[in-house]
Amino acid sequence: MALAIASLAACGGGHSSAPAPAPAPAPAPAPAPAPEEKRAQDDRSFAPAPAAANATTFDALAPAAGDTVDMSTTSRWAGVLDGALYRVEVPANWNGKLVMYAHGYVGKVSELVVTNPSIRRHLIEQGYAWAASSYSRNYYDVRAGIEDTNALALAFNNIAAANGRPLAAPGRTYIIGHSMGGHIAGAAVEKETLANANHKVSYAGAVPMCGVMGDTDLFDYFAAAQLTAQALTGYASRPMTDWASIQNAVLGQLFVFGAGGSITPVAGAGYAYYGVLQNLTGGPRPLFDVGLTQGQSFTAPIGVFGGDGTIDGILNRNVLDTNRFVYDTGDANASAQLNAGVQKVTATPDANRLRTDGLRWIPKVNGEFSVPVVTLHTLGDLFVPFSMEQVYRQRAQAHGSDGWLVQRAIRGITHCDFTVAEQVKAFDDMIAWEQNGTAPAGDDVLTPATVAAPAYGCRFSIDALGPDDVQTPGATTRPLIVGAGLNNVCRPPV
Repeated sequence: MALAIASLAACGGGHSSAPAPAPAPAPAPAPAPAPEEKRAQDDRSFAPAPAAANATTFDALAPAAGDTVDMSTTSRWAGVLDGALYRVEVPANWNGKLVMYAHGYVGKVSELVVTNPSIRRHLIEQGYAWAASSYSRNYYDVRAGIEDTNALALAFNNIAAANGRPLAAPGRTYIIGHSMGGHIAGAAVEKETLANANHKVSYAGAVPMCGVMGDTDLFDYFAAAQLTAQALTGYASRPMTDWASIQNAVLGQLFVFGAGGSITPVAGAGYAYYGVLQNLTGGPRPLFDVGLTQGQSFTAPIGVFGGDGTIDGILNRNVLDTNRFVYDTGDANASAQLNAGVQKVTATPDANRLRTDGLRWIPKVNGEFSVPVVTLHTLGDLFVPFSMEQVYRQRAQAHGSDGWLVQRAIRGITHCDFTVAEQVKAFDDMIAWEQNGTAPAGDDVLTPATVAAPAYGCRFSIDALGPDDVQTPGATTRPLIVGAGLNNVCRPPV
């Protein structure tokens, strides 16, 4: 029977054979994606200083009291990878884990710099290897920061082997960072980044410190702070880009700038603006007033007022939007008058859209992640304000990721005003969480009454300084805080 079926099939079921049908035409190849548009950032040139570009190593840490490891025994390699400087350090007793460090904003300069992590000594003592990139581009180029940091993580084994120390692939890779580097560290573990980065790294945990955890929301804050200052001083209708010509007139009605960078609000408009800034930056909380009047923290955002919304050419169109803000001066009538008269700015649709060639130009921190994240933020920071942590928590809650997020308020009055001990504690607690599955303690950043309590931020503030804290020689506490009596609520006199 099988033979009969085969014969039938061979002769066309008893009928004469029909011509074989012509093969179907091959489908046309999918059109290549249109090349992405250029922006001002793409035409800028960046390069390391000649001496840095030619360096193949860097100095060991100087010995310090209490060291448990000889710092001079580490392997230290430096070089250039895809246009970015890098440093890599591996202890003699490497524990098989790698920590990537992302530095903060360098500025609108052409020279690239690479920075060591502030917890370098602790990492070496605990056996961690670390690596840091300068990034291949400066300005607020978080996309370059992520890609170059990830590329360095992927090149770690090749760099070690090329320098005569073949190593096994890291069993875990973590990422930490400050300020813009906090944005990089937070975005690096996001679902959107993992899907769209050209260099893909699955980090096991992150510690963003003083980070831009609201991504472009930070620049909305800068815009809101500028527009309310203008509205309170009679310049409500002036375009934001006119700031240079009105800055002195506006600020002169709001503040008296004293010696040492001190700032005193002027009665009337100055105190109304004080209320606006407090509520824009996280609401009533300890150390806001000191951050404004003593911490010299507000001079930094003043320095970025006047932008056109492209973030200095990182984007091609305006990303700023202030329509969601409702300004509170602390007085109902004054607030109503301000909100009625202040200029509003609306973002251009898709100014920071998804791209076909990798990450957004300003990568998002959407709050979609599934690894342990521990953040630190100072309460008096007005440059990257505490409100960034509130935005991050709300986004994580919206995406069901808040169980992976622990946040800590620190009683500092300037941007990234942390002791090394505070940073070490956050890092160690993130590692323990990643290893044993138990989340460490953190602070509630959303409940207004909690945030406004006099002792808020005491729980995780550690004033004792270590050998790597850059402070006044001989200091044993955080400057301006204990000395001004501001931490008495945390440590009552004995």
